Amino acid sequence: MRATDWCRSSAGAALVLATSSDAEHPAESVADGNSETFWTTTGMFPQEFIIGFPKCVKISKVAIQCYLVRTLRIERSVSKDPVGFEQCIEKDLQHTEGQLQMEEFPLPEFQATYLRFIIKSAFDHFVSVHRVMAEGTAENA
Repeated sequence: MRATDWCRSSAGAALVLATSSDAEHPAESVADGNSETFWTTTGMFPQEFIIGFPKCVKISKVAIQCYLVRTLRIERSVSKDPVGFEQCIEKDLQHTEGQLQMEEFPLPEFQATYLRFIIKSAFDHFVSVHRVMAEGTAENA
């Protein structure tokens, strides 16, 4: 079975929550599959966003393209609603002056209906998240 990027809006993903809003750089940009568009935070940390999948999926890899993120935590939920999250990853990212941070997290396959990305700290007052990816396959319902 071919793996799908379940974080893309074209795959049915939906942005459920974002802790900051900017009309020119909306949080929905993280799921549009385009690294040229992005969500920007509006200061103060932590900041977070939650992406919901159209069904329970089996994730084997999560990736993020961002800028100025220092500490990132990714959590998952298998609930019907975005509750009951458990931590999957927490990592301090390397600062990359003038270029996007591109981090990939290979995972032992796990089920998820929601992913929560928490930016715990940053290298500056603002960060941008250009794209998130969750590669995996649909669970048999």
